[in-house]
Amino acid sequence: MLSNANPKAISSKKPKARRLISRDHAKESQDDYVTQLLGITISAINVTKDLVPIALAKGILGTIANIFVLAQSVIKNKSDFLAIVNKCETIRKVLERATKDATEDDLRGSLGDALSDLNISVNRINSEIASKKEQGFWSRLFSVTIDHDRIVGWEKDLDRFLALFNTEAIAGIAFDMKIMKKMTSELKGKAADINVVTYCPPVPPPRPSMFYGRQDLVAELTNLVVNNEHIALIGPGGMGKSSLAKAILHESLITEKFTDRRFFVTYDGLDPSTITFETFMARFSGALGIEFAGADPVRQISTFLRSASALVVLDNAETFEEASGSSALGEIPPAIAEIADIPGVILIVTSRSRRNAPNVLWITKDIPPLDLSSAQAVFFQIYHHASRSDAEEDIKNLLGELEFHPLSINLLANAAQQNGWSPATLLKRWGKKGSKVLDPGKGKLQSLSDTMQLSLSSPSIQDLGEDGLHALTVIAFLPQGLNDTLASDLLPSLLQIDHVCDVLCRQSLVYRQDNFMKMLAPVRHYVRDSLPPPDPTCLQEICDFYYNTVQRCSKEQDADADIIISDHLNIEHVIAFDLAHIPEVTYHTCWKFLYCLQCHLPRPTTLAPATFNIVENSSTWTLKAHCLQCLAWLFDVLFQYTEVIKALHAAQALYLIADDHENVAICVTKYADIYRCQGRYTQSQQILQDFQHSESWEYLSTTMKAQIWYVLDLARLWAFTASADELFLNSLEDHTWGLPSKISHQAAKLYYGGDIVQVKMQLEDILPQCADSNDRLDALRILAEVAFLEGRLSDAMDILQTIVVMFEGHNPGQVLWYTVLKGVAASNQGNHDLARELIHKASGSHESLTLHSAFSFLHRSYGSAYIELTAGEHDRAESHFTATIEGCNIQGDPMSKSMSTRGLGEIAFARGDFTLAAERFAETEALCIEMGIPPQKLYNCGPFFALPERFNGWTLFLEGQSPFANIMC
Repeated sequence: MLSNANPKAISSKKPKARRLISRDHAKESQDDYVTQLLGITISAINVTKDLVPIALAKGILGTIANIFVLAQSVIKNKSDFLAIVNKCETIRKVLERATKDATEDDLRGSLGDALSDLNISVNRINSEIASKKEQGFWSRLFSVTIDHDRIVGWEKDLDRFLALFNTEAIAGIAFDMKIMKKMTSELKGKAADINVVTYCPPVPPPRPSMFYGRQDLVAELTNLVVNNEHIALIGPGGMGKSSLAKAILHESLITEKFTDRRFFVTYDGLDPSTITFETFMARFSGALGIEFAGADPVRQISTFLRSASALVVLDNAETFEEASGSSALGEIPPAIAEIADIPGVILIVTSRSRRNAPNVLWITKDIPPLDLSSAQAVFFQIYHHASRSDAEEDIKNLLGELEFHPLSINLLANAAQQNGWSPATLLKRWGKKGSKVLDPGKGKLQSLSDTMQLSLSSPSIQDLGEDGLHALTVIAFLPQGLNDTLASDLLPSLLQIDHVCDVLCRQSLVYRQDNFMKMLAPVRHYVRDSLPPPDPTCLQEICDFYYNTVQRCSKEQDADADIIISDHLNIEHVIAFDLAHIPEVTYHTCWKFLYCLQCHLPRPTTLAPATFNIVENSSTWTLKAHCLQCLAWLFDVLFQYTEVIKALHAAQALYLIADDHENVAICVTKYADIYRCQGRYTQSQQILQDFQHSESWEYLSTTMKAQIWYVLDLARLWAFTASADELFLNSLEDHTWGLPSKISHQAAKLYYGGDIVQVKMQLEDILPQCADSNDRLDALRILAEVAFLEGRLSDAMDILQTIVVMFEGHNPGQVLWYTVLKGVAASNQGNHDLARELIHKASGSHESLTLHSAFSFLHRSYGSAYIELTAGEHDRAESHFTATIEGCNIQGDPMSKSMSTRGLGEIAFARGDFTLAAERFAETEALCIEMGIPPQKLYNCGPFFALPERFNGWTLFLEGQSPFANIMC
């Protein structure tokens, strides 16, 4: 055991072990050196072979090059081969010197004899190595003893022939002394053109220690490289292009294929405006570990790279791609193309510019930002002042604002760590300083400003002049970016705007997406925080174009509507900007734009807070009220009733101050009707009855009064506070509200138990008169309810399908609503699979809505619960009813909540839990009373929502029959 060993004995073994390790390491290092030397010698021999004029000499040099190629791949103990390398390098120099300006006639003498003997010698060496290669095919090894003896023999042969050849060459045998003297005078300069001055084997940069979220991309790019594809990694500064290239260099497949011939050429720190072709090539050769003297560096580097497969990364390629010197622009791309054409040589460029060398088959990869998980990993690898679990939620939003840009995340984390900021303090600093937080140091890797200035100082950007900066600030100002198709219309003063956009895109300051020129968030933050605001002329041109488009827009789906749809966020932003500065000029465009959204793209809008926040005066009361009213109509389309009521109350107050009583009535009528739609029938009636005693009533037109009576009677209809014969009589004679009143009067008779046959006949007579789509919809809906109540379920579904067809393609909300009702009818037919399919289809149309509608969700969710309950799937039904109730609590909808609560009561009743069923039914009864509906008539005005008669727990509860007779709730 180690504890009983002799300490001296143990220690005495250590020096020997160290000596062995040191000896092995030294041998391995020498082998590596010889391998590199073989490669450089092969390159030099190939250059000389192209220069010598004698075919036999060319053949000898070619054979020697092949010997070295075989030696690289076959011989294990390469260090023993060093003498051969030195001998052959001497032969190369002698052949170049001795055959300069010689002709084939000169080979008749001693020079020819010497070359022939040398040719025999090198061919024998080549054959023996080739033979050994075949013998050692599987092991790929030689016997060390045999190799050593054989190599010593080769050395002696070469020494003998070299001595003879060199003596005869120097003596001038086979060509006259005049040529010899001329050769001697020119030798120094010409030989310097091809000689390697120094060679230092390069070491690739290490794999980045902080490298997250790129594994799939690294694997994809590695596979491309292994399959001999040239790659261009493109992206703005700080996206991690260089780190990605360094990671690829260290992938196992890459190291196996390219071994130590993995080169990283960086052009960082060079000024594109002054770079020359010589500077470019000097960096290139330096990264290869070689330094050539003389002219034609491309040829010399190409010769070096031809000796074996190589992977070359050209990092920060935008430096030379954007070089303004004419020589650089003319010479560098062809040089890259020539190198790319070398078999076995693969290029990777990292660049902010898309101006990659032509005539190279690049596979271009735009480097994406990190994903959320990787962005958080980077941040918390640096930041340690709070636990990840405590800070993650706040930091997640901040990282999202940076669009997960790697450099910005790194800078942000370092700033927070170095300053000891808590997450709350970091958020506060970001809110106050913006992108200035990302400038903790100097240099492109320590400052967002510096990396941005590097891009902005590109000669291509500088050549754009003021137009480039104007375009940048405009793109940063517009939330969607600049519409590429409309650029010249939006910015007519920038005559070369299309060219400007192309250059900005090539420099990765902007990118094209969905027909827009966009900016990555850190670039946008920098431009907004550090560059001047958008040029006033450019802003005015954008406003003029967008405002004129809005004013021309109508309900029709035309070219103007297409622009509203495509550029809606930009238009909204411009209007909000102007509302804060010149509201009087902007109000009209504001409410017209809200109308355009309502017609073509219903969605929430930032114009809501912008409108509410404007401080009005006497000259703007009505203008602001119009905007608030249009805002309410937009929210109404979205079924966001709380927001509708809020906007209408605000508008009503302004109209009242301005003595605009007609619009006061419109506001009051609308939110009273919303209360009715929510099931707040008592509240709706009270509002409209009170309004008839208000100061505004006497100023109203007869049509406005007819509308108020009509809406009041809708609420009374649902609450059963008047007989069917009394309802809708006051509005029946009005030219606007007469036809809707006739339809609703027939609905009242249906819901109140009148003659269903007469109702059907009256509605069929009215239907041809319905030119307005809303009137036709109401008539068809009631006819569908008639068919449903009569048990003609197929007819009901056909009528509902007619309604769906009416709205397909332009009103997905209505399509959803009536498709769900078709599902309810199908479930009553017993076709539950069809019912579910229809609900699924309704969900599809719902997803096509621009925004999730809470009201539509409640309708769909209740329909799903209804279908599952009738199918006997109580667990599924219970889940849907519960989800509906939760939505009702959020939305403030007691009607859907009451029906869903009743549904839960029926499930409890079916399970035999009568106490729970009684509790559910009691809740339902309370909700009916709150709404102002007699509990027994909960479903009278909504036949499609009533559960089939076999679900009789609710009826038994209301009648106090068993099993509820003795249950106290």
